[in-house]
Amino acid sequence: MAIVVQKYGGTSVGSLEKIRNAAERVIQSHEKGNQVVVVLSAMAGQTDDLIRMAHEITPEPEPRELDVLMSTGEQVSVALFAMTVQSMGYEAHSLLGFQVGILTDRLYGKARIHEVNPTRLLNGLDKGRILVVAGFQGTDESGNITTLGRGGSDTTAVAIAAALGADVCEIFTDVDGVYTTDPNICPKAKKLEFISYDEMLEMSSMGAKVLEIRSVEFAKKFNVPIHVRSTFNKERGTMVVAETKDMEKVVVSGVAYNKNEARVTITKVPDRPGVAGQIFEPVFRAGIIVDMIVQNTSDEGRTDLTFTVPKTDFLKTMKLVSDVAQKIGAEKVLGDEDIAKVSIVGVGMRSHAGVAQKMFKALANETINIMMISTSEIKVSVVIEEKYTELAVRVLHEVFGLEDGEQGES
Repeated sequence: MAIVVQKYGGTSVGSLEKIRNAAERVIQSHEKGNQVVVVLSAMAGQTDDLIRMAHEITPEPEPRELDVLMSTGEQVSVALFAMTVQSMGYEAHSLLGFQVGILTDRLYGKARIHEVNPTRLLNGLDKGRILVVAGFQGTDESGNITTLGRGGSDTTAVAIAAALGADVCEIFTDVDGVYTTDPNICPKAKKLEFISYDEMLEMSSMGAKVLEIRSVEFAKKFNVPIHVRSTFNKERGTMVVAETKDMEKVVVSGVAYNKNEARVTITKVPDRPGVAGQIFEPVFRAGIIVDMIVQNTSDEGRTDLTFTVPKTDFLKTMKLVSDVAQKIGAEKVLGDEDIAKVSIVGVGMRSHAGVAQKMFKALANETINIMMISTSEIKVSVVIEEKYTELAVRVLHEVFGLEDGEQGES
């Protein structure tokens, strides 16, 4: 008897009809003899409505109360889903984050899961129930409700799958798998049959919206196979699994982009030990994720420091950094929101030379200027002007042979 965790996003449970369709899929899996746990997001648009109401009351809602408010969206969806399953003749129980034992830290709005206590879930499954769990939420050590941030239901599903030792975590969404790039930009983009955890981590961190990055981190750490597939058809999707030798034959697996980036530059920073730590300490303390960092060569004891942050945190970062710049005697702080990050990803880069040069040449041929560069073993990322994003993605997708089905093979 297999344990299967299925996650359905907001568009998959956006109406009572869609909830019934998803319930039928769950029951089909249950009828095959599987023990099924279902993790749900709030119905499409509901979380945004709740946030909008909060901001009508105050421009800056108190984070604890905002989490209490936002967590109600999932409570609605799991209750309706459990009722639907029950109306179809099967036993189902809805459970909220605290009832499942999802323990998080206290970073409201962006909480991270510390542990999941599977006892209540295992007891329910042993009784033959279909368990319907609210995604996106947990509680801290003091019992306060916390939320996990956008895409947090993916993380909930994979964390539960890891705690249960599930055979697979199926992520049902409005796309039918992971593609070589965004099909809306490149109609010739191909669906990948398999992708490694590391490649999916890079794709997610670079802007691919199929899976939330923390869910992939959990999956890799606990070796949970993820099956990304469509709610609206029965076709096989993409398996996110541990890397195999065959994957290294493919130099580039995909092209990702992210327009939710902003660039911050501090000019004439004193070049002495400890200054970088002073600059980034308040940023990290505020829970802001810094991505690319570039420091110029020191000139007369001064240097320029540039880094990127999510566009949603741009104004907060500018304020924090401006305060520090004044204290350390830097010249000024510059900001730019009209940028995008474009990346090529593939485990085959480890064993193939000249990949970055090929990327840079392709962009130069289109007169696309590169502002920043970041690399890892399996990815090359560049920051460019936002207006060139779609062009850059299409060019790189073609140059690396992704549209011909060979997926960048050398």
